[in-house]
Amino acid sequence: MTERRPARIAPRAALSTLTRRPRPVAAVPRPPEGPVAEAPRTLQSRMVDNGVYAGGRRIATPASAAESHEWLTDGFDDRMVWLGLYRPEPAELGELAEQYGLPDLAVEDAIQAHQRPKFERYGDTLFVVLKAARYLDATEEVEFGELHLFLGKDFAITVRHSESPDLSRVRRRLESSPDLLALGSEAVLYAILDAVVDGYAPVVAGLENDIDEIEVQVFRGDPHVSRRIYELSQEVVDFQRAAQPLTGILAAITAGFEKYGVDEELRSYLRDVADHVTGVTERVEGFRLQLREILTVNATLVAQRQNDEIRELTLTSIAQGEEVKKISAWAAILFAPSLVGGVYGMNFDHMPELDWYYGYPFALALMVMVSVTLYVIFKRRDWI
Repeated sequence: MTERRPARIAPRAALSTLTRRPRPVAAVPRPPEGPVAEAPRTLQSRMVDNGVYAGGRRIATPASAAESHEWLTDGFDDRMVWLGLYRPEPAELGELAEQYGLPDLAVEDAIQAHQRPKFERYGDTLFVVLKAARYLDATEEVEFGELHLFLGKDFAITVRHSESPDLSRVRRRLESSPDLLALGSEAVLYAILDAVVDGYAPVVAGLENDIDEIEVQVFRGDPHVSRRIYELSQEVVDFQRAAQPLTGILAAITAGFEKYGVDEELRSYLRDVADHVTGVTERVEGFRLQLREILTVNATLVAQRQNDEIRELTLTSIAQGEEVKKISAWAAILFAPSLVGGVYGMNFDHMPELDWYYGYPFALALMVMVSVTLYVIFKRRDWI
């Protein structure tokens, strides 16, 4: 857990990039048209839900963040505001920073998004960044959603930058358990952490199923499996980066139980979430090692298949060479008589031995002798 001192000296200067608007005054009517009327409607459109709670029960649903903040100025200590925002504009977060005293650095992180999961304490305000995950089976990808939480004594502000997670279910769950919601913003933190970690279960199941399919492909000799192994390994690493920091976040929260007087029931719930996170991170680490081993096995099998193919090609070449030797040997044997016959077949008038009485038998004997001699030579050299 990182604890920072809140920067309250010059909030407007520190948030110069937010382009804040002044807090609307209730006594001034809002014009129905014109550019001034567009800004409140933009703020309203970015607000998914806005509830005021007392004793764990919703007592009001204000139309704007300014109205909900007015419920906290009546001197009631048991009230809490829970604001849910979806991709808010910088000016909207700037208004909330002024109304609820949000830390400037945390607000800038929430505006920029693309933050790593973390847990920081700025005085009495907690700032938590979580990474929700959803598995897309069609593309075998893990889709991540970034969630920012600002938690104070009497408020909880959630900022989503993606479609997941669906915090409406978390809100309905807490509203159905007033005793739990009455514990304040820490109960909201627990419920959101629990929802995010529960969302990891389908991702783990999807990755495990893909790994089983890859193992089958590897031993079937699928030539495209290497690419699939690499891509799935990248998804596992990204998922590990989202889930692994939760271990440190929950450890930091657990370390502050005594210091900040966290309710005992809530402590047990958070410990349960920590156990689930540990289980998820262990399985994901197992997936990463398993994919690395599968990639090694696949490389070994590919090399073995290549060696088998080379050996088969070598044997084929050797067999072809033997056939070539046999053909060459018989061609040489048959060529010798043809040579003798060709020489004596030239009917010139002045050739020796043309009038020899034994010339014809001698030619046949010569052909047979040369052929037999060649046959014996080739046979000794295993060409025949």
